[in-house]
Parts: sequence; C-alpha cells; structure tokens
Amino acid sequence: MLSIETHALTKRYGTARGIDGVNLAVEQGAFYGFIGPNGAGKSTTIRILLGLLRPTSGSARLLGLDISARREELLARVGYLPSESAFYPGLRVRDVLRLSAGLRGMDCRTEAASLCQVLQLDEGRKVNELSFGNRKKVGIVCAMQHRPELLVLDEPTSGLDPLMQRAFFELLESRHREGATIFLSSHVLSEIQRHCQRAAIIREGRIIAEGTVNELSHSSARRIVLRGEASLSALPGLRDMKQEGDSLSFLYSGSMDDLLRVLSLGHVKELSVSEPDLEEIFLHYYTEGGDGQ
Repeated sequence: MLSIETHALTKRYGTARGIDGVNLAVEQGAFYGFIGPNGAGKSTTIRILLGLLRPTSGSARLLGLDISARREELLARVGYLPSESAFYPGLRVRDVLRLSAGLRGMDCRTEAASLCQVLQLDEGRKVNELSFGNRKKVGIVCAMQHRPELLVLDEPTSGLDPLMQRAFFELLESRHREGATIFLSSHVLSEIQRHCQRAAIIREGRIIAEGTVNELSHSSARRIVLRGEASLSALPGLRDMKQEGDSLSFLYSGSMDDLLRVLSLGHVKELSVSEPDLEEIFLHYYTEGGDGQ
C-alpha cells in the first residue's frame, strides 16, 4: 500500500505559482525525503496532503484514503509537524500536549512524558516563554505522542541544537523500525542522505527528480581536487571551480582521457578523484536545471 499518493497535484494562487502537477508515491514503511529550498513548494504540498489547503486540481490520498473525504479519520492516524508551530499563549507544555491528544480522543500522557524526557523538554514551562528550539520540541511531541502510522515533518530540525537533532533522529529511526512511514521535508541535505531511502527533489513547484538517495547522488560528474599547476581553461565539462593557494577543486563531467592529457602538460603534485555528494548534485539541479549528469 502507498502511504502517500498524489496525481497531478496543482495549486495556484491567482496567477502565482504554488505547485504544478506534483506526482508522489510513498510506500508504506518508507523513510522518504522531500528536498527543496524555501519557496520550492514543499510546505504547500504538505498542507494539501493534510487537507489544510484545497488543490486547484489533481488528487491526493493518505494511507489509501481520499484526504478530502476522510480527513478527520486520517488526521487521527497521522502526525504532523509544521515548519513553525504556534500555541495558545499562557498554556503550559503539558496542557498543549493534552489538548493535542484530546483532539484525537486519546490519553497520551505516558508516551508524552517519555518523549519529553528524551528531548529534555520541561512540561511545566509556559509555551510563550520557550525558545524557538523548545517550541519545536513541543511540536515534535504533539506529532509523535499518539504513535501515528504516518509522520509528516516539515523542516523538523530547524532550531534544534546538534545533540537534540541526534536524539530526534534516533526517535524517528525507532519509529521507522516499528513500521511507521516517515515523510521528511528538508533543505538540509545531509539529513536526507543519512536517513532516507528514497527522495524527491522539488524545484519551482515541480518534481524534477525522484528515486533512491543513491540514485539521486549518482552522477557522471566527478569531484577533482589537485595541488599544483595546470591550464584547464580550454577543457569542456568543468564547473564549480574553487582555488585556494595551489589547491584547485572542481566538478568535471568530460572525458577522463582529456583531463589526464591536459594535466600531464602541467605540474601536478597531488590528485584525487571522488564522487560528488548529494548537496553538490542538488545544487546542479537548481543552478543549471540539470538532470544530475
């Protein structure tokens, strides 16, 4: 079964672009990444999936059910963390957590207490006195305390320090091992590369690439780092060149024979060739509209 399925999902705000023809298929039990910078359409897609926005056209299903027809039932089975959480001022953390659980008709106090302990969140604090990072923790507990089948997380680690980020992902990995589907929207590519099995890249409201993280990371380009002197100006297939002292780094997608021939005319002391990481591939998609090749 698919936990998330969209067909030609489109949202327009008058003449302004929201998303255009988004097709997603997220298998049950997947740890799935949704990659794109701010403004690419990630949050718009998520809000439509959760019934918070109506699409201009297209369709969306969660856990095999039409979100527009079965919204209340689905939201009881889904945990959602928005990129920014807002709470009623004056409430204490425990009150917010109980309100969130009560909206689902559940008593989640035991699980909430366990999550608060892991995240070092004081249930007695007033939410309007919390830092941005601690408000993010409240949102995380609200999303996870009812142990949902599907977790939809929009930029979940913004505001969390590195230790809390590590604790958070340990929680996600544990839920994933128990069978939950994780849909992680992020522009932090190291998070996607480290934790996700598959991912989609969204650019200007359109999905421009989808596949396993290894497939998305694969490219015919190579990261070349050399120390010494070489004249590379006439060599095609060069981009992202950076120089510090006598060290030169660049991405190269041309013939290795041609590269070695040019380098042999110079004076190269050290040379390394490696595959670029996901971040470099991602930047290629965005800066050149490329296909990763």
